[in-house]
Amino acid sequence: MAIAPPVTVPNLNEISLPSGLILLDGRLVEPLRPDRTIAAIDPATGGTIMHFHACGVEDVNRAVEAAQRCYESDAWQGMRPIDRGRLLERLALLVERDREELARLESLDSGKLLAVTNAIDLQFTIDGLRYFAGWASKIAGEYVSHSPLVPEPAIYRAYTQRRPVGVVAGITPWNFPIGQAIQKIAPAIAFGCTVVLKPSEETSLSTLRLGELIVEAGFPAGAVNIVTGYGAEVGAALVDHPLVRKIAFTGSTATGQRIMEAAARSMKRVTLELGGKSPAIVLPDADLERAIPGVAGAIFANSGQICTAGSRLLVHASIFDEVLAGVCRIASEIKLGSPFDAQTQMGPLISARQRDRVAGLVAQGLDEGASALSGGTAPERDGWFYAPTVLGGVERDMTVMREEIFGPVVCAVRYDDVADAVRIANDTPFGLAASIWTRDIDRAHLLADRIDAGTVWLNTHNVLDLAMPFGGNKLSGVGREFGSEAMQAFTEPKAVCMRLDVAAAGF
Repeated sequence: MAIAPPVTVPNLNEISLPSGLILLDGRLVEPLRPDRTIAAIDPATGGTIMHFHACGVEDVNRAVEAAQRCYESDAWQGMRPIDRGRLLERLALLVERDREELARLESLDSGKLLAVTNAIDLQFTIDGLRYFAGWASKIAGEYVSHSPLVPEPAIYRAYTQRRPVGVVAGITPWNFPIGQAIQKIAPAIAFGCTVVLKPSEETSLSTLRLGELIVEAGFPAGAVNIVTGYGAEVGAALVDHPLVRKIAFTGSTATGQRIMEAAARSMKRVTLELGGKSPAIVLPDADLERAIPGVAGAIFANSGQICTAGSRLLVHASIFDEVLAGVCRIASEIKLGSPFDAQTQMGPLISARQRDRVAGLVAQGLDEGASALSGGTAPERDGWFYAPTVLGGVERDMTVMREEIFGPVVCAVRYDDVADAVRIANDTPFGLAASIWTRDIDRAHLLADRIDAGTVWLNTHNVLDLAMPFGGNKLSGVGREFGSEAMQAFTEPKAVCMRLDVAAAGF
């Protein structure tokens, strides 16, 4: 591990901070209790950036009621789908205009590398808005051939419609703040829903700034509402609100389970994208010049704070030592530092609590018999950094092999044959993603069929495509986002059947 020299964090006067106001019924306003605030903390330094509002239950009620009024209004119900798409396109143009500013704000608030927020996060945000803008005008039902249960002098015609579910509660995590906000807002609007969005209290700033752009874009009052605050209060109030018809959540499995339990009481629809413990499987014929940096990037990107991170490295015994040595070398050379420094290759974890959690899990793994082949420590410096860590000597029942660490920590495991690799890969309560590294295309596809995961990558990892369904199996979630699956997630089918009286028509 190398530590980049300290750099001066950009002057806050050079970064356009949001007003901190919430978006409610088309206006930027203070909540009912404006004295309740949350400190936005720079994870690279531990310093306070600004304070924003901690909303309460009454603010949630006002936001949901505004979303319901908008949804029921003649203006919203009568809006042409293509015009809903134009709303998203207008917002895309504004995000594109302010791209550099938003990238700096995102990096300051989350600790993500500036080069990454600009090239990936903001590009995903802009592409997501445009992708779902196109979907808005392509919602289609089906004509259904229908026969009556008993013969009679009539002909039946039936068809289906896709109808929006209604008010959607979007609850987003801290690791991809603005991209996740668009992941909830854009399909909901495209398919005719209205939204109340709650960003993570750890990273709310870019979403608040997005709210300002939504007002500038001219969205109808109540179409999108943004309330900030703590999950236990604001998130729970959204989940329990009787007017909310669907919850779209990305976050931890434990929170997702609580949401699903609460949603069952009122039969709310849910899309839950939850945790992962994704394997990266390196076969003996893999191109190691690609595979070694590939599997290292699978876990160390975004400081390991990715739900699909390749946190279990499964390598064939014949190449295990070579691959492990390569990954350890990369880990030891990664430069930690400010996300605004071009030399930095890894930023901080999101919070002191998260850093301590990662350190605690690694310590538990070492106590249970694992060994730190690289890293395994938190450097002595300001901010919430943790060294890129490679653990060897891990066993299937160790905590580090079973629990999602959500940090730059990979467990390296040796396997003997393909059947062994499949067994180890599927020996997890999660099922979000996996990657396979091989030159043999037949083996790649046949092995992919046997991996129990929502996404399997071949010779790459952590690659998302808005046209490709995304979500997990088992404890990794319920439902899928992106692509045509998003239409299923935000709409419901309605069947319409009409009896045509043949005799009365003179036929």
